[in-house]
Amino acid sequence: MSGPPTAQDVLVERRADGIAIVTLNRPARLNAVTRESLTLLNLTLDCLAQDRECRAVIITGAGRGFCSGLDLDAANKRNAEGSTGAIDKLYWQEHFAGLGGRLRAMPKLVVAAVNGPAVGVGMALALSADVRIAAPSARFLVASVRLGISAGESGISYLLPRLIGAGRAFDILLTGRPVEAQEAERIGLVLRVTEADNLVADALGYATTVLGNSPFSVAQTKKLMWENLDAGYSSAVGAENLTQILGTMTRDYAEAAAAFVEKRPPRFEGR
Repeated sequence: MSGPPTAQDVLVERRADGIAIVTLNRPARLNAVTRESLTLLNLTLDCLAQDRECRAVIITGAGRGFCSGLDLDAANKRNAEGSTGAIDKLYWQEHFAGLGGRLRAMPKLVVAAVNGPAVGVGMALALSADVRIAAPSARFLVASVRLGISAGESGISYLLPRLIGAGRAFDILLTGRPVEAQEAERIGLVLRVTEADNLVADALGYATTVLGNSPFSVAQTKKLMWENLDAGYSSAVGAENLTQILGTMTRDYAEAAAAFVEKRPPRFEGR
């Protein structure tokens, strides 16, 4: 059985450099998600989104798994008890699906350090990050099509074709086959594959590089990227124009210009 959820199901390490490491911590279940641990994860992300000291979030899993999806033991127990009706199921489905939207809306860089299987909602969690770095043991799978339901889950049918193209996405979702780490790198599903022992360190290094840019630049670039995936050309350019002009009015822009002229690293303040 899955065991009772605890506050230790989601661990948060807030670092002095403005990076927070969020670890799904149910290793005995390959970090499968229960309703309770999902609620805790959502609250954690909401808190980090409001934390002005936090500029980047790295999400990973404890032990051998990233996130193996819904905890089926807990779900089957509820079904056996007859404690879940259609309205209750829809309520929780929307909460699971809302996880990705939280990551996209956060004005922070989000890096998924995928250390093992990312299944179902776990795959959606990884796809909803801005960048994915994987260990050789990473494995992406949404097998719902083989279980009599749709492979469209928690935003996967939206995110996957935008990341790797419609043709490859159709293949993966219609067959329900796994995507191993090397293929994920080849098709652009992950940025790169790195050794397991270096995975979090690599993600931290990547985040540190991005955070060398001004907070305004990072947050607004992320916002534009996600919004313009769906925008027409004119709308995309209009949003870019507005953001560029706002950027030139920040102190950090003036500092960047001065640093360029003086041939020194800029000292950004987030203002």
